[in-house]
Amino acid sequence: MPVSVQQYRVGSVTIGGGSPMVLIAGLCVMENEEHTLFIARELKQITDELGIGFCFKASYDKANRSSIKSYRGPGMEKGLGILARVKEECRVPILTDVHCSRDVEAVAKVADIVQIPAFLCRQTDLLVAASSTGRVLNIKKGQFLAPWDVKNIIGKVRSTGFDRILLTERGVSFGYNNLVSDMRSLVIMRSMGYPVVFDATHSVQLPGGMGESTGGQREFVEPLARAAAAVGIDALFLETHESPEKALSDGPNSIPLGDLKSLLSRIIKIDECVRSIPNQDKEEL
Repeated sequence: MPVSVQQYRVGSVTIGGGSPMVLIAGLCVMENEEHTLFIARELKQITDELGIGFCFKASYDKANRSSIKSYRGPGMEKGLGILARVKEECRVPILTDVHCSRDVEAVAKVADIVQIPAFLCRQTDLLVAASSTGRVLNIKKGQFLAPWDVKNIIGKVRSTGFDRILLTERGVSFGYNNLVSDMRSLVIMRSMGYPVVFDATHSVQLPGGMGESTGGQREFVEPLARAAAAVGIDALFLETHESPEKALSDGPNSIPLGDLKSLLSRIIKIDECVRSIPNQDKEEL
């Protein structure tokens, strides 16, 4: 039976309900204001040329880094200021993540989509606090969870009377220092009635695989993204950097900025093909 999937208007972008795939993309973590604005401008130009919806993503703090020595970001106050400038200058919706309940109110003043990190997806107090903002929530399914267990997370959010949720697949733990993407997860989570997002770059991480930092297998980003688009997704999540080898976080799994347009153009063709299949309810994709 076709499943009715919710649809949200986020700034100028429509996500879900049979709408074309949206891109959520940006930096793992902000390095400085000039660089963040550069990436945002480039992504806006690329997505305008390709004719797809775009939300800019960047984190102001990465509290879950492998090592105490790892770069975490500019911090909330400075980082939110940078994101506010991106939003004003590029006129795009903003997504960023929160790690504790006390940050939620400040983040919601800038972010159009508040993201719950995978490691924190079962933190009840954080979910409840984020639900109170009225912002769309992007909940990343934990690497330790089965897709059917997401219903309990949804239940926590809905207990507040809130119901504007995105569900993101980013791979599941497969032994030590490895993740695997199960495409069945996209179908199972979408059957719950919410738009699904595929995080292609975090899905190829090798968590802790470099000892004091996380490794990655960038060469598998496109094959997995193409597979997810063929299954049917509402948004594609990617992290990018003009020089991934110099990125301060998640370089091994980030897409080189110069490769992004051609990669997206191929994935968009798959998305369009899937949505053009005759005799298929547009909300079933």
